[in-house]
Amino acid sequence: MAMTIRLPAELDSALEEIARQRHTSKHALIVEAAGLAVERYARRTEIDAGLQFVMSHDAELLQRLEDA
Repeated sequence: MAMTIRLPAELDSALEEIARQRHTSKHALIVEAAGLAVERYARRTEIDAGLQFVMSHDAELLQRLEDA
């Protein structure tokens, strides 16, 4: 899918420098960053779901531990 993005000048310069040092393109860096953002979001969602599971299924145990 094609997409046009507008980056602030400072971010564009920083990406240009990283791309130069890594011998890659800014496009490749942006694709990598987008993938990392998706992974981070998915991981956060999994953690939140796990926490909600524990809070709902172990509420009595957690209350007893709090009172101990």
